[in-house]
Amino acid sequence: MAVAVFTDANFEADVLAASGTVLVDVWASWCGPCRLMAPLMDWAAAEYPDRLLVGKLEADPNPVARDSQKIQGLPTLILFRDGQELARHEGAMAKPQLKAFLDAHL
Repeated sequence: MAVAVFTDANFEADVLAASGTVLVDVWASWCGPCRLMAPLMDWAAAEYPDRLLVGKLEADPNPVARDSQKIQGLPTLILFRDGQELARHEGAMAKPQLKAFLDAHL
């Protein structure tokens, strides 16, 4: 499954109104740790295709979604289930930490 692209226009429908579990990676092109996380989003989408929708929200061009989620630092990963925030992690992490983060909530 491909990684979705979330924007101000689709965030409410694709994340907050979605049934099931959604992982949102809030990132920026100028953020080095964000670029390190990008391949892990592809991995998560492939690893949990039936249990998780994985998507990225670019922070700078999407201020409404970014600010509504009170993003303080990048990258920020937010896990939602049925539109409710389950967990949040700020900062980059390695694959074992991401796997543990996801497995704890799926």
